[in-house]
Amino acid sequence: MKILVLNCGSSSIKYQLFDMSADENVLAKGLLERIGQTIGIVNHTSIGKDKIKYETPIPNHTAGIEIIINLLLDKEVGVINSLSEIKAAGHRVAHGGEHFKNSVIINNDTITEISNCIQLAPLHNPANLKGILAVEKLIPGLPQVAVFDTSFHQSMPDYAYIYGIPYEYYENFEIRRYGFHGTSHKFVAEKAANMIGKNINDLKIISCHLGNGASITAIDRGASIDNSMGFTPVEGLIMGTRCGDLDVGALLFIMEKENLDTKQANDLVNKKSGVLGISGISSDMRDLENAAMQGNKRAKLALDVYAYKVKKYIGSYIAAMNGLDILIFTGGIGENSVHMREQITSNMEYLGIKIDKNINDSTKGVDAIISTKDSKVCTIVATTNEELVIARDTMRIVNDLN
Repeated sequence: MKILVLNCGSSSIKYQLFDMSADENVLAKGLLERIGQTIGIVNHTSIGKDKIKYETPIPNHTAGIEIIINLLLDKEVGVINSLSEIKAAGHRVAHGGEHFKNSVIINNDTITEISNCIQLAPLHNPANLKGILAVEKLIPGLPQVAVFDTSFHQSMPDYAYIYGIPYEYYENFEIRRYGFHGTSHKFVAEKAANMIGKNINDLKIISCHLGNGASITAIDRGASIDNSMGFTPVEGLIMGTRCGDLDVGALLFIMEKENLDTKQANDLVNKKSGVLGISGISSDMRDLENAAMQGNKRAKLALDVYAYKVKKYIGSYIAAMNGLDILIFTGGIGENSVHMREQITSNMEYLGIKIDKNINDSTKGVDAIISTKDSKVCTIVATTNEELVIARDTMRIVNDLN
């Protein structure tokens, strides 16, 4: 079964075409950027062939997905002979609110509910819907599945997701903590359990998805009981450009002093903060590590703050679960930053976390157990693959319909 996976952003579309019948192989993948601007950028790779990159107008998401379809069918770089070979499309949808606890087939009711969640994710859900409607128009009758970032965290208990504000704001506007990166956390938790040959339902796991966006999840016997992100993905850890946990009073103070409106304040906490804001250099961990090695104090401070916040969340989630069996590092930073993993796990022997420096130093972008043999907690680097999770869920749900 060939499945097209789409991740539609406000001005971009990431995509992969999977052949799920042949060892879950990726046949083609790519990224369309600057949708809606004067000139768009197309990046496409058919596996085993040269990469393609060119500029062309991409006025909207429908035009973008039409470009993707034409590339998949192209005589030179294409990987299918007919659209009928694609049996389903799977979509990443940022926010499912409290309604969606699992991935679902897309129908009129699903589209209505995703639309209702736009107020919870005004930057993401509209773009996700555009992708769904574009496929509906371009490939009529093709089964489509929605996979939600938030659904894995719907198992969080109420005392973990309720904010300390008047309860009517939850009742009237659904303001609560939702958690994000659920697809990634679920995938690596299952992978890590398999790596040590144990049933996930017998384990206490902390998954650290560390990238430009970053979150940590406490997974108790296969179920998420807490995630560091909240009502929006800005809560929790400091990230590339997001501030993470911040005293609301401090934000109100800045807004008053700088005369900021809500849009400017939103830009401040989402696009100008995090390690970029602290360092004044970059949101990229590699740039910061290089600058810190050259003596830049603010770059070092940004790294120290980042590691400290991750360490604090690990400790709090061990307390919440009364123990820990597996600690996972995933995401671009978690999988590749040797120094950040070492900094985060240093001086945690009391909690049973000890990593093997030699193994850690040689582990980048691959699955590996990096803890010492006498460590009570198994620390694992696990490569994530959110697109594969979407493809798997899509195949399962579509097969269940037949």
